[in-house]
Amino acid sequence: MSESRFSQQPIRSFVVRGGRLSNAQRRHYEEDMPRWGIPYTRAPLEWASVFGRSAPVILEIGFGMGETTAEIAAQHPEYDYLGIEVHTPGIGNLLKEIALRQLTNVRIIQHDAVEVVRDMIPLASLSGIHVFFPDPWPKKRHHKRRLMQAPFVHALALRLMPGGYLHCVTDWEDYAHQMLATLSAEPLLENTAHAFAPRPASRPPTKFEQRGLRLGHGVWDLVFRRRQAP
Repeated sequence: MSESRFSQQPIRSFVVRGGRLSNAQRRHYEEDMPRWGIPYTRAPLEWASVFGRSAPVILEIGFGMGETTAEIAAQHPEYDYLGIEVHTPGIGNLLKEIALRQLTNVRIIQHDAVEVVRDMIPLASLSGIHVFFPDPWPKKRHHKRRLMQAPFVHALALRLMPGGYLHCVTDWEDYAHQMLATLSAEPLLENTAHAFAPRPASRPPTKFEQRGLRLGHGVWDLVFRRRQAP
């Protein structure tokens, strides 16, 4: 299947926000990013070279402040995790968590996820993809900026190995239904649930999510898998 529409996608799905780095975040960003960071390049990565071993790779797009990424990576040392984020405070915070937890199975790219997926992620090479709480762009006129549009979903599906999973989460109901429709329409993917999935035990809830649930806000998980080759 073609990626032409995805490759030509000009719309940014994020805004580079300002944000003050704490002293710890700044220190870890300056000291540890050269070790755990991967520069953006227009060349596919070789996972064994990136991580120094052969292991299943999980891609996380937009990891925020990184606590969930660090927790999952600590719980599953048998997997390698590549996180993509554009906001420096969040990257500094994840690097702090990597140091505190002495993790060796996390790498970071600070760049637009659409371009990273297009240029750096090899086809059929990922065991899983996490897209947790992407920017909902709640105003209707901004919905075109939402990340999980059909061309990008197709590109993600192409980069999953057969049987690999795509796990998306949102706390915006209309975005949840849009993602459900978009993922369901992708022929390379199949839903693991009837519609929305229960939160997998492997996804620790965030503090923000727990606060929202206490206030009665909803959270919707979607877990799709790439179809096995015929």
